[in-house]
Amino acid sequence: MVANPVLVDSSYYIDQLRQKRPLIRELLRIASIRPLAVCGPIQCEVGRGIRVESLRNRLRTLWSSMLYVPTDNRIWANTEVLLWKLDRTGVIIPLTDGLIAECARRINAVVLTSDSHFQLIPGIVAVDRIV
Repeated sequence: MVANPVLVDSSYYIDQLRQKRPLIRELLRIASIRPLAVCGPIQCEVGRGIRVESLRNRLRTLWSSMLYVPTDNRIWANTEVLLWKLDRTGVIIPLTDGLIAECARRINAVVLTSDSHFQLIPGIVAVDRIV
C-alpha cells in the first residue's frame, strides 16, 4: 500500500528557512518515505521570498521532481465553493490556503504545514511533521 502524498505548504518552507533548518535535506528525507507534491501557489509563495538565487534554483530542481497538482478550472471552482461554505459558518481563511487545500484534496494528500488555517478545513489532514 502506497502512503498518501505530502503536499508541503508554503508555511513549512518559510518556517524551516527562517529557523535555519536544513530544509532540502528534510524534504529529501520525507521523499524517501512518502511521495512529495507541490502546486503553483506554493511555488510562487515560496519562490518569490527566496533571497539567494542558488537556493531558489535548488528548490526549483526539487519541485520539478515532485508530483505537480495543476490548478485547473475545477480546482478553482471547488475552492470558491469551499471558501463560500466556510465564510457562511464564520470561518474566514485566505484564498491561497483554500486553493492549496483543494490541491491536496485532488490527490488525497496530507498537508505538511505550520498554518493553523488548514485545521479548519473539513476533510483536510494537516500535520506539522512527517515521521
